[in-house]
Amino acid sequence: MQKRRLGRNGPEVSAIGYGAMGFHLAYGAADAQAGLDLIRRAYDLGVTFFDTAELYGWGENEKFIGQAVKAFRDDIVIATKFGFTFENGNYGANSQPSHIREVTENSLRYLGVDQIDILYQHRVDPNVPIEDVAGTVRDLIAEGKVKYFGLSEAGPKTIRQAHAVQPVTVLQTEYSVFERDVEALLPTTRELGIGFVPYSPLGRGFLTGVVKPAAEYEETDMRRVDPRWQPGNFEKNRDAVRQLEDLAKSKDATVSQLALAWLLAQGDDIVPIPGTRRVERLEENIGAADLVLSNDDLAQINGVLPEGAFGARYAGNMVPTWI
Repeated sequence: MQKRRLGRNGPEVSAIGYGAMGFHLAYGAADAQAGLDLIRRAYDLGVTFFDTAELYGWGENEKFIGQAVKAFRDDIVIATKFGFTFENGNYGANSQPSHIREVTENSLRYLGVDQIDILYQHRVDPNVPIEDVAGTVRDLIAEGKVKYFGLSEAGPKTIRQAHAVQPVTVLQTEYSVFERDVEALLPTTRELGIGFVPYSPLGRGFLTGVVKPAAEYEETDMRRVDPRWQPGNFEKNRDAVRQLEDLAKSKDATVSQLALAWLLAQGDDIVPIPGTRRVERLEENIGAADLVLSNDDLAQINGVLPEGAFGARYAGNMVPTWI
C-alpha cells in the first residue's frame, strides 16, 4: 500500500483508509464478527488509517474498532470525533470544553487506547467559539491524550481561527466525483499545510454501480431519503455512473476504483476513507491505489459530472453550513 502524509506535520498513513460508520449508523443492521474480520483483513492488506466517531452508535463503533485493531494498534492511526448530542429523539451540537473532555475520556476507554491519534470536531458548534474548542484540544494534546487536531465540515474562517490556537492537522469533509463543492476549501487547507480526508468518497455507494431506488432500502438506511436517490435525480445519477463504468472497463478497473483513483489524483494531501462491510469490496477499494489515470481520463470523468451529482448530499436542512 502506498503511503501519504496527513498534513505538513501529521502522521503517515495508507493512501486509502477505512471509514467504519456503516457498521453502526445509517446503513441498517450489520454482522459484528464479519466486521471484525474485515477490519483485520484491511490491516493485512496495508490499511493503517481507521476512522470512527462517538456518534456512530454512541460508543459502540469505537468499541468495535478498539477490539478489531487491538493486536496491531501501535501500527495504525485511529481517528474519532466529538461534538454531537442526541436527546429526546433530536440531534444537537455540544462542543463545550467540559463536554469535549467527557467525550474524549469515553473514547479513550471505548477504544482501549492511551492516546487518540486524531481527534476531530465532528461539526462546527455555532454556540461555542472555535478558539475555545481548539484550546481544549490543545490542552488534551499537552496532556498526551490526543496527538493531532482535526475539523470536519468547517469553512475557511473557522479553519483559520482554530489553526491560530492549535494547528489543525486534518480537515474531513465529503468529497467525491459526486460532491465537488468542497474544492473551494482546498486552497485554504493547502496554504496552511492541512491534510484532507474525504468521507463518502463513493457517494454513499452510488459510485459502486450497485444501486437500487430509494424505496427498496431498509427503513434505517439513509439512502431512503438521500436526495441523490430520489426519482428524477436517481435516473440521471445512474446514467452518469454507467458512463463512468465504460471508462473504468477500458482501464480494466471497476467504477469504484475509478472514483477513488480520481480522488487520489486530486493531490498527495488527500486520503479517502471508503467504508464497506464486504471483504471483496474492501479488496476492490484498496486496489484503486494502483490505478493510474491520465490527464485525458481525468478530463473525461470531469466531463461526465462537471459539478457533481444531481441532488443535494443531505436531505432538508441537514446540509452542513461552512463558517
